Amino acid sequence: MAQAHRIVVKVGSSSLTTAAGGLDADRVDALVDVLAKVRSGGEREVVLVSSGAIAAGLAPLGLRRRPTDLARQQAAASVGQGLLVARYTASCARHGIRVGQVLLTSDDTSRRAHHRNASRTLDKLLAMGALPIVNENDTVATDEIRFGDNDRLAALVAHLVRADLLVLLSDVDGVYDGDPSKPGTSRIAEVHGPADLDGIDIGSASKAGVGTGGMVTKVEAARIATGAGIPVVLTSAVHAADALAGRDTGTYFHTTGRRSADRLLWLQHASTPQGALTLDDGAVRAVVERRTSLLPAGIASVEGEFTAGDPVELRDSTGRAVARGIVNFDAKEIPQLIGRSTRELARELGPAYEREVVHRDALVLLQR
Repeated sequence: MAQAHRIVVKVGSSSLTTAAGGLDADRVDALVDVLAKVRSGGEREVVLVSSGAIAAGLAPLGLRRRPTDLARQQAAASVGQGLLVARYTASCARHGIRVGQVLLTSDDTSRRAHHRNASRTLDKLLAMGALPIVNENDTVATDEIRFGDNDRLAALVAHLVRADLLVLLSDVDGVYDGDPSKPGTSRIAEVHGPADLDGIDIGSASKAGVGTGGMVTKVEAARIATGAGIPVVLTSAVHAADALAGRDTGTYFHTTGRRSADRLLWLQHASTPQGALTLDDGAVRAVVERRTSLLPAGIASVEGEFTAGDPVELRDSTGRAVARGIVNFDAKEIPQLIGRSTRELARELGPAYEREVVHRDALVLLQR
């Protein structure tokens, strides 16, 4: 941990705000002081994924608690995001650090061009010595394109920037083998794989009530990141300095997999299918077992309204989703392609139709 060069740090709303809403300047300053020290030698880079926009907007709008409807959440985010970044900017200025705001939706990162642009922006900010502060774009995100929680966003951003370490800061100092507020429970220092947490109730709700996550979302984020070759430390915000210095704190999640293509991780964990293609048995075997592209001849039916570049589910004859991929044709085009060879389609419709419906490089398996 102490040798990690590029680090993604995620901090939750409850670590930055009061339960009633509104930013806690002292908490923000304390976190920035830690991050500034990590960056001070010039050898380590930090990307901060920060929640808190909606929570920061509650008090200014006279809201007593986080709203449940999307419209008021977006309104609170619109007010709170400016306050959040202004607070970070002022705090970082004490250390001579420039701040760059990056707001993302899942749609920004599952499409090839958008994904590339997000990666390039973050890399350039780091190269220019700025501190990127990433958040979900709550002001414009809809139910269909939301990440759902910033823990998962942080795991995906860690992969996007090729981080060496992901640190998840919470109001709980690690994963426990029971309710940490009760005596007799113990902190789990290391997790080597999902089996280490079998039989442990990790709960579901956020303690402070101003965020969307809880221990469940943090463990899921750790699973995503470690499966992509990135180790994870989960601890409380007050122990951030210890975690970044490599000292024993929180719960350390060992890597369980190797890095894969960036966009495929986003496709699997951050995209919402806009439709579905049902495959015949031969096409299912080709896609799942031989990892081939999906050709028109293997499609049995199509449903949904989507355009070329959208994510779609690939299903077997029983309706089970076996893969997800980026489709190369609009939904209205596919019925005329079903069951036909690409050579036949090229002769009848032109050379643009002599290609895959879903290319294997834009396809991720969901079940093995």
